[in-house]
Parts: sequence; structure tokens; C-alpha cells
Amino acid sequence: MTLPPLTLHLAAPRGFCAGVDRAIKIVEMALEKWGAPVYVRHEIVHNRFVVDGLRAKGAVFVEELDECPPDRPVIFSAHGVPKAVPAEAARREMIYVDATCPLVSKVHIEAARHHENGLQMIMIGHAGHPETLGTMGQLPEGEVLLVETAEDVARIEVRDPERLAFVTQTTLSVDDTADIVAALRARFPAIVGPHKEDICYATTNRQEAVKAMAPECDALLVVGAPNSSNSKRLVEVGARAGCAYAQLVQRAADIDWRALEGIRSVGITAGASAPEVLIEEVIEAFRDRYAVTVRPVTTAEENVEFKVPRILRVPA
Repeated sequence: MTLPPLTLHLAAPRGFCAGVDRAIKIVEMALEKWGAPVYVRHEIVHNRFVVDGLRAKGAVFVEELDECPPDRPVIFSAHGVPKAVPAEAARREMIYVDATCPLVSKVHIEAARHHENGLQMIMIGHAGHPETLGTMGQLPEGEVLLVETAEDVARIEVRDPERLAFVTQTTLSVDDTADIVAALRARFPAIVGPHKEDICYATTNRQEAVKAMAPECDALLVVGAPNSSNSKRLVEVGARAGCAYAQLVQRAADIDWRALEGIRSVGITAGASAPEVLIEEVIEAFRDRYAVTVRPVTTAEENVEFKVPRILRVPA
């Protein structure tokens, strides 16, 4: 039987970023150093395949610190945690390792610096996302106002419009965030922004790759988890860039083949917490059904690497 032809546009960069790579390495090194179980507060990264793999090695995932026994190490997820969490771990004399992505930590430091200078903070982010909770939790309650949309900017009540600064979640849509920043600057001309863009290099690069290939694709599949902010943004970016069918899939088993009937070209990318093995699984699923030609779409080269915390680099 002759398989129908299909062009797969494969985005590069895609998948793991340096912060995710570091966070996973931290859990693996902690298990090597202290043995199982090692506790992890919240999913280390938002990907079920990764989390299940670490769980099989002896990681125990919990949502709150009080679920951890005081005599076992605990790791804080890549998304960051409120300031009160490491303070409580220290009070309980626990061994803890902070796997917060250094680019998220940079936002935490910015927020603290602006607070010390007497500025009220506005955070652009998604309510309830662990990164947003972690960043807002760096400052006393009420010191950070959250906006999710440009419309929110018109509704917020600030203490002093002349004494404001803003930070953003690192995994947002670049274009949506630009609209919100424009609304903030229009309403509060004196507002202070970050020295350097808060949206991380990996989020920006993955969105640029999707924008480059979306107009060429009949469909776009983003490999990622439904609770992954940067993965969901890739779907939105693809749809906005001209791809008629853009969907998030966790694995090849989630692909809706009926929706893809008659297509000639598909774009494939992956969120920053999706491992390459899942992307390969999706490509193989297409090879089973089509005569596939893979066309790489490369818009940036990434060579960023972050060191693991010192506690893991010294002998026990």
C-alpha cells in the first residue's frame, strides 16, 4: 500500500530548555547523593512523562512542605517558590535544594530590588500558576498586583501611579505581553520595566520558530502538558500565525488522526519541559501512516547551560 506524502516541519529550537534540563539533573543528582526517597515540592517541571520517570527512580512529589518528613531532602521545582517556603524548610532544619530556573530567580531579584526602592509591583502572569505564585510570594502580601490581560490594566488600583514597576512570568506569549506592557505604559507613564526582557530566551525562541513555520503548515502539533504555560502559548502563537489547526498533545496516542485527514504538511514543536523522546514518538507515528519528509525549521541556536547548586557538587 502506498502511503500518502506528508511534509513534517520540525521546529528548532524545541523541547527542553536549560532550566528544565538543570531541574531534572538536580533531582537525579539528589537521588544519587542521598538515596531514595527524595521529596519534590510540586512537579519539578510540567511534564507527566518526566515526572513519572523520576518517580520510578525514587522521587516523591508533594504539593506542600508539610507533606515532607524533616529527615529527607526536599527539592523546590523549577517554577520557583514563595520566600516563606525555604524559610520554613530552614526553620525545620531540612536539607533543601532550590531547582528554581535561574531566569525565574532573576525576576525574583528584580521584584525584591524594586520593593526595596519603595515601588509597588505589577506582575504580568497567569493566576494560580506556580511561577506566578512564587514571584508574588517574594514580597509581602498586597505588594504585588497581578494582571493577566490588557483589559486588567484599566481596572487595577495602585497606591501611587508614580511609584510602580512591573515584572512578567517567563513563559508568556511575547506578543500578548507586549500589548499588556503597552497598556501599562499608557496608563502609568512612570512605570519602571525590567532591564532585560523577563520572558526567557527559550520561550521566545520556541515562539519564533512556530511563527516561521505556521504559515506553511496545514496543522501544528505542540508536544507538551496541559498544565505547561509555555506549551499552551505555542498553540496560541501557531493559530495566530496562520495555522488553521493547532493542538496540544502529550504523546503520540493523543493525536486526533481524523482531524488530520487530507493534510499535506504538519508542524511539530514541543514545550520547554517536553523530552525529545516524545517528539520522536510523534514523528514515528506519522511515519507509520504517511511517506514522511522531515524539513527542519531552525530560527535560533541554543547553547545555554546552568550549573547545579553547590550542595550537589560537593561530597556528602
